[in-house]
Amino acid sequence: MSSLLDLYSDYLLSSQGQTSATGLSALLDGAIQHDSVTRFLSGHHFTSRELWLQVKPLVRAHESEDACLVFDDTLVEKAYMDENELICWHYDHARQRNVKGINLLTGFYVSSSKEGAEPLRIPVTYMLILKTVLSCELKTRKIKRQCLLTKNQMMQMMIQQAIANQLKFNYILADTWFASSDNMRFIHKCKKHFIFDLKDNRLAALSQPARSKGQWSRIDQLDLPDNMPVRVWLKDLDLPVLLIKQVFINQDLSCGVRFLVSNRLDLSAEEFDTLYKKRWGVEEYHKSIKQNASVAKSPARTVQTQSNHVFASIFAYVKLEKLKFAHALNHFALKTKIYQAALKAAFKELAILKLQAELA
Repeated sequence: MSSLLDLYSDYLLSSQGQTSATGLSALLDGAIQHDSVTRFLSGHHFTSRELWLQVKPLVRAHESEDACLVFDDTLVEKAYMDENELICWHYDHARQRNVKGINLLTGFYVSSSKEGAEPLRIPVTYMLILKTVLSCELKTRKIKRQCLLTKNQMMQMMIQQAIANQLKFNYILADTWFASSDNMRFIHKCKKHFIFDLKDNRLAALSQPARSKGQWSRIDQLDLPDNMPVRVWLKDLDLPVLLIKQVFINQDLSCGVRFLVSNRLDLSAEEFDTLYKKRWGVEEYHKSIKQNASVAKSPARTVQTQSNHVFASIFAYVKLEKLKFAHALNHFALKTKIYQAALKAAFKELAILKLQAELA
């Protein structure tokens, strides 16, 4: 099993187009039959547990007490695949519309940068959104799918598992989707610190007396100094938090505003900025598994085979992270290096074919 996983993940990194069992078999000149690859994808059930076993040695070599665990999800678009509980419709907040595909939630580990060294940025836990519950709208008579668990519930389960795995981290980072009061209470009880992005319509009070009187205001209407942390009380949250209004200039020279919140009450403005920037690593991870690890390029049609393909793509990303440390190249530079080597081989093969045609 491990040898086939190794071969298949290498194939995903080497491929520039669609990936399939027959494609891998052809690449190996039939040394492994495509039926063997198909049985591998359909006969195993890879989960977050197997991912942790694979990444554990690498994590242990780079982990640090003040590391960050970042949570975010991504959509792997599958517009032309048959619908099932894995490949189905999900709302894409970036496009503001429903998109058909696979929804992947990841717990992404970012270690502290050691002197002169790159930080480790690697997935340590993940869950696929399986919409197994079917319902029908009475008016439209359309069938809808739902997942038994919310993403917030999944995140809490993944945090508990990370703690059970004795993973060293101090901060949990996420965007507005995960910034619920329930999540904040849960993380605080776990004795971890959160830094969340808040929607500007969240209600808060600037003092304990104002909170007691129910004098709530939207955070975008509070008299907050720019880029200076202020202690506030959020509605429906029984602990004080630190809120910062970050003002920045966008690339188009427009002014942007972001509200960040944390249960660590001694964070400076610089620490807020430095720590939350680490959340960007999960966005690069999403981009990398799509562009470098072929996560969207499998024609597999069953839940089992597609789930295992996603696992293999994540495992391929882990290989790129290992190669990053060995060769001091980022994932996209490594993929370009692989592509250029393949292009040279193709160019050489074309020259041979042309010469053979001239001599015939």
